[in-house]
Amino acid sequence: MKLYIQQKIFSWTDKFYVKNESGENVYLVEGELLSWGKRLHIFNSESKEVAFLKQKLWSWIPKYELFLEGEKEAEINRKFSLKPYYTVTGPDWEITGDFWAHNYIITENGEAVVTISKKWLSWGDTYELDIKDPKNEILALSVVLAIDADLQAAAQASSD
Repeated sequence: MKLYIQQKIFSWTDKFYVKNESGENVYLVEGELLSWGKRLHIFNSESKEVAFLKQKLWSWIPKYELFLEGEKEAEINRKFSLKPYYTVTGPDWEITGDFWAHNYIITENGEAVVTISKKWLSWGDTYELDIKDPKNEILALSVVLAIDADLQAAAQASSD
């Protein structure tokens, strides 16, 4: 299954949709404007919150906690290095590739869970999530959003 996120519309304070292969909105992603740390809510097409992502405060390096249906399922951690490197604890996923170019892969036990790549589609400059097993859809989407948020914050900090 494939999901698409339009790059230019991502913002922690705005609402945006995640689309399927037909261009239909399947998830609504909404950030909180006034909060301590980054917070992101993901809603399905029935307006039910299916995931909540929040930045863990008081950490030397960026960390994000992921909650699915109110239960903590994973933690996404940026590792200290010259180029971005991330780990996901909970499902024990490994992430490798070029994060800035939106061209990376998430694996578990050597098997691909999701492949992320930049695509040029009719609705604009987007990146594609090719998720191998539908049971990982929300978790994979959430991890990709956490990485994108962290990269965007790093880019903003370096331009200040």
